[in-house]
Amino acid sequence: MLKKQSYLLILLQVITLSGFGQERQYKIASIGFYNLENLFDTIDGPNNDTEFLPTGANQYTGTVYLDKLGKLSEVLSQIAADKTPDGLAVVGVAEVENRSVLEDLVKQPKLAKRNYGIVHYDSPDERGVDVAMLYNPKYFKPEFSEPLFVELYDADNKPRYTRDILYVKGMFDGEPLHIMVGHWPSRRGGEEASAPGRAKAASVCKHKADSIFKTDPLAKIIIMGDLNDDPISPSVAVVLGAKCETKRVKPKQFFNPWCDYYRKGIGTLAYNDAWNLFDQIIISQAWLNKRQKGYFLKEALIFRKPWMEQKSGRYKGYPLRTYDFSKYIGGYSDHFPTYLILLKEAQVNPSLN
Repeated sequence: MLKKQSYLLILLQVITLSGFGQERQYKIASIGFYNLENLFDTIDGPNNDTEFLPTGANQYTGTVYLDKLGKLSEVLSQIAADKTPDGLAVVGVAEVENRSVLEDLVKQPKLAKRNYGIVHYDSPDERGVDVAMLYNPKYFKPEFSEPLFVELYDADNKPRYTRDILYVKGMFDGEPLHIMVGHWPSRRGGEEASAPGRAKAASVCKHKADSIFKTDPLAKIIIMGDLNDDPISPSVAVVLGAKCETKRVKPKQFFNPWCDYYRKGIGTLAYNDAWNLFDQIIISQAWLNKRQKGYFLKEALIFRKPWMEQKSGRYKGYPLRTYDFSKYIGGYSDHFPTYLILLKEAQVNPSLN
């Protein structure tokens, strides 16, 4: 009886496709990214968090903090839930103050049952925000992680500190997986003037990927994050070398599944009445083979629901953010999250039927 029940649970996450010559059953998993937009706690820390304190300009009280946690957990709980009951197996996040806020987030009622684990390091960022990764231990088992430093300098040769790139290696449902989560330097000072900072962050990711490819040319690598650049920007298209067409991607190279969205004017955040697609999940060539034993890419999606959008005014349709300047408006984030749907041929034992 126990075996029968276990078999039924497996089938809840299996779909049948006939697009590859014959009907086959596939397991489904999803990996995503979400910029949580200033997820700070209410405690005065050593970082520059003055505006996100109860006495600060934003009047960031415990009530606001708890409401924001609830709003973010609502979004995270729904991403990919229409594809698989487990939702996101792995999710990279940005703009978190520390590990404590992540511990509070994963304990929210809408997420608690997933038992998300956390990989996080404090970074030297001037604002005191970090990147991190949450993972469902049912799918992913981390084996090694480290922060990758992005070395930047101002015009006067003074060091300028930004977010580290988080690197995590582990086993994803039985196969090796390498993940990098980043929040590349912003466009403060203008896109062109600030471009070298993002090129540097991209080069850190590229260098790490190249070192992995030396050992395994068919390694499965994911580079995700708020890149503060679009799919066609030099940092992504040139430095990282992420290509927009699958047929052009060779081993030890990357595919960017967000190019078509960008060409159609679809983005993840809006500024000055124009859409950008900064929130990208870029994958190595090994994810493209649909006739492999491991997971492969089915589709890339932006999670955007009407309740996550500004309802009226000049910014109608924009992501409904947490604050309108210093006024709390109870939104979610100024970014829409992105996610990948992955398939893997299911090994179903008919004797259990």
